[in-house]
Amino acid sequence: MQAHEIMDSTVYKVKDTDNVRLVIEKFIDHQISGMPVVNERNEIVAYISDGDIMRYIGKHKDIVVDSFYYVDVIKGDDDEFEVRAQKVLNLNVMAIAQKKVQKVAWNQEIENIAALLGQKQIKKVPVERNGILAGIISRGDVIRHSFKKLL
Repeated sequence: MQAHEIMDSTVYKVKDTDNVRLVIEKFIDHQISGMPVVNERNEIVAYISDGDIMRYIGKHKDIVVDSFYYVDVIKGDDDEFEVRAQKVLNLNVMAIAQKKVQKVAWNQEIENIAALLGQKQIKKVPVERNGILAGIISRGDVIRHSFKKLL
């Protein structure tokens, strides 16, 4: 079974010129947690997830390596949570989206898609055909199509 046989061709996406406000509106309206970012030719240029937004609005710890031990350092600005949340809304999506996108080809076999989703620990993966966004496949899609004949 190939990607095009199990993918969802209704893909929620944003353009690389959109802001994060639109992303969050789509997350809420469509009850999703991530989507591809495309350019004007509908080519996949990035992927934005709720995790990308969480990393921006939350204070996080980066590990700094000293010569003899590890030191935790809290990075990020000193703004209050609400201020950081307000700031992220106006950012261009490309400021926080992941530019190295895991994607699969239209004719990719389902076992390879399952391996990618499992190994990379990602929830869904965009499908492209001739360099253009064609669909999306989630872990649930792989499970449903893999086991429906066996149960």
